[in-house]
Amino acid sequence: MYRKDVIDMWREKYSEIKDIIETRLNEFSDIWRHADDERLFAEFIFCHLTPQSKAKVCWRAVECLRNKDFLLHGEEEEIKSCLVGVRFKNNKAGYIVRSREQYWNYPGGFRQFLVDIGLPDDVMSAREYLVKHVKGMGYKEASHFLRNIGFGKDIAILDRHILKNLVRVGAIPKVPNSLTRKRYLEIEGFMRELSQSISIPMDHLDLLLWYLEAGEVFK
Repeated sequence: MYRKDVIDMWREKYSEIKDIIETRLNEFSDIWRHADDERLFAEFIFCHLTPQSKAKVCWRAVECLRNKDFLLHGEEEEIKSCLVGVRFKNNKAGYIVRSREQYWNYPGGFRQFLVDIGLPDDVMSAREYLVKHVKGMGYKEASHFLRNIGFGKDIAILDRHILKNLVRVGAIPKVPNSLTRKRYLEIEGFMRELSQSISIPMDHLDLLLWYLEAGEVFK
């Protein structure tokens, strides 16, 4: 059973910020509909940076990379110079270089790469490909990327903010120490059931829970 007091609080807050959430999600969808390859790739790289680092710090790093033309052309040391405040920046700079070599230079472009792995029709297959093949990208990061380009309707971004709130409401017993593929998909299923039970769509629920922890809807 879910905790009624928690759900009531969520519903009250959701009614207050639903318009903000919908605006943000529409902005994410517009990225897929209208963005060029560089913007799509910037979102991809942003999600490379987010593990154990704050989202705003990571986005500032991406903006630095783009402004200095390091995103597409920077050497590893130049890339590192933009990763101020990003944890494990040495590893992540290497991931960026590797992803650029493999996916930015994909025949037909980066958007074509995303189409070839399943978008827009098969989001789950696209996520599986990203997790299996992209160095430094697990289920959380792949889900984050897909949500940020408009494909978050049926997937969960299981960061500690979300997991903590799933414990609070009674959807899971505790925050797991680690997330195997099996455990990630299992908890994602629990969150999907919760979403349906309280009639708040998955992508809306994600941003609502983020708001409750951070006080804003970011990315």
